[in-house]
Amino acid sequence: MSLPPYIHFPVLISEDLILRNSQAKDIPQLLPISYYDGKKAETEAEAAEMLQKIHMDYIKGDSIHWIIEDKSSREITGTCGYYRGLQDASGELGCVLLPAFRGKGYMTKAMSLAISFGFDTIGLKKIFAETSSTNFGAINLLVRLHFRRTGETAKEVTYEITREEYEDMRP
Repeated sequence: MSLPPYIHFPVLISEDLILRNSQAKDIPQLLPISYYDGKKAETEAEAAEMLQKIHMDYIKGDSIHWIIEDKSSREITGTCGYYRGLQDASGELGCVLLPAFRGKGYMTKAMSLAISFGFDTIGLKKIFAETSSTNFGAINLLVRLHFRRTGETAKEVTYEITREEYEDMRP
């Protein structure tokens, strides 16, 4: 396995997206979607503190967090990344999209890049995601990405995809 931190922070690029490291100048745009351990940032100072914690998690090898940027407009559309479990060859993949960009395919493309990175670069054996049982947008995204439902509580559902499942669906 190849765990973070990396010599150079991995930038993932598709035809229309760039997944990159966060920068201080991004904080105003990220404030509406800044969370850490389930707590939402209310101020830019709190968002900056959360980004610092996320960066320290990366340095410790526990996570990798990308800003999702539209390649042509350079607008930030959201964030995604691995937040737990990298040490045991599984990773929890999470994402948040700014409301103005929902329903336009940004997250499907960003998560596809992150999934490929998780299996091909990190060497994960399993990727999982947890979401609210009422977050139908996230559930539909995970199903679209070929995750299968593996658990459920009164409030949350868990989905996962294994390396073998991922390789079987590749062209």
